[in-house]
Amino acid sequence: MARADSEHIPLVGPSGHGRGQRPLSPVAVRDGSISACAGAPSAGYRFLFLAEIEDFAALRRQIGVVGAGVALTDIAARLNAMIADSRITPVGRSGLEIKFERDSATAGNAMAERIRAAMVQPFDLNGESYRVTLRIGGVGGRVREADEVRLIEAAELALVDGQQIGADVVRDLNDPAAGHDPVQLMRDLPGAIEDGQIFLQYQPKVRVRQQCVASAEALVRWRHPTRGLVLPGDFIEAAERSNVIGALTLWTIRRVIADQRMLAAAGYDIPIFINMSGVLLSDPGFVREACRLVREGDARVGFEITETAVIRDPESAIANLRTFSEIGVPLAIDDYGAGLSSLAYLKRLPASELKIDKLFVTQLTSSNRDPLIVRSTIDLAHALDMEVTAEGVETPAALALLGVMGCDMVQGYLISRPIEFAAFRTFLLEERHLAAMASPRLSFLRNEGQWKTG
Repeated sequence: MARADSEHIPLVGPSGHGRGQRPLSPVAVRDGSISACAGAPSAGYRFLFLAEIEDFAALRRQIGVVGAGVALTDIAARLNAMIADSRITPVGRSGLEIKFERDSATAGNAMAERIRAAMVQPFDLNGESYRVTLRIGGVGGRVREADEVRLIEAAELALVDGQQIGADVVRDLNDPAAGHDPVQLMRDLPGAIEDGQIFLQYQPKVRVRQQCVASAEALVRWRHPTRGLVLPGDFIEAAERSNVIGALTLWTIRRVIADQRMLAAAGYDIPIFINMSGVLLSDPGFVREACRLVREGDARVGFEITETAVIRDPESAIANLRTFSEIGVPLAIDDYGAGLSSLAYLKRLPASELKIDKLFVTQLTSSNRDPLIVRSTIDLAHALDMEVTAEGVETPAALALLGVMGCDMVQGYLISRPIEFAAFRTFLLEERHLAAMASPRLSFLRNEGQWKTG
């Protein structure tokens, strides 16, 4: 969960120190750019990102021209403190240039995610708390081929495209198709829904003690006629910034209702959960239509929301989640621990299930701290009358340890990968989850007393 607006990270002034606050990590300034003191590693890919403050004119009206200029420098300082091995330079009145080198092309999208994460917490601007967002246009290419002029031109084009569709755009100079250009994907997506290119895969959630399938998560996939399989990470964010996300989610609800009714008729009356975008949680028109579909569909459908989904408009989001809960829709908090967990939000959400992010689960048997975090999260959720699902369960050892900790349900590749509906029906019919749970290994690299005491 995001922390309340009153809890913020102070900005850093031109001197590198917060106004009356502790200094951030040391930075080096060379030729007007801000960079990490540690040198960048030798790498095969060179990246250039251009980032613009969204709605900069409104920000400038609120805090003044001088304040806006200081804010840009302070944003660069925060990014530099949180992202190592990068060179960050303020450009113009509202932009940043971010340069870095990495070993592979996939590092571009990972860096965009890190920048977005760094901007989640509000800034202190002249004593007031503000949320500031950046729009990113980025490009990467092999060092021997990515000259400065080509990178700048491509990054400028990516930023223009990103501003047009309201989503970050990161491209690979050497393989433009590999980045699944979101501009073209957004043009293709409405037709893809109509043409049947969108489909669902299902991943079961299994009760640990009873060893039965308790529910399933529906995951959206796109079988593009020329690009092949397009995963949600390549198109959902852009869809969230456009009108497409509502149509896509309503299609998903209709499809899940039909599939759930077929499963119930076959004797498998389990709820199916749909991922809900935070954008839609503050859209009253969408909420009304979603409620109508669920009521008329007569199927067991639930919604999963991420920790940060309520940040955009907390009061509206929580009110609409209560509307869903009142008509019998079960709610699950997804990816718990990956965001800015807040008990202030957690205690207000009408959720019956909390899903621990796989980041902690995959390290259960190789980390000293993750077992303590997972165990305390399970105890917290139970105290709030919520069941707990551990995501990303991939090994028998992790499954066994979660059972000892009192985790209610597990989900992950040990049980099943996401599979299409026909395969999911076969999975249920043959009770394939039982083989995965038959003989979990009971030795965990450390005994129970160790992880209980740290």
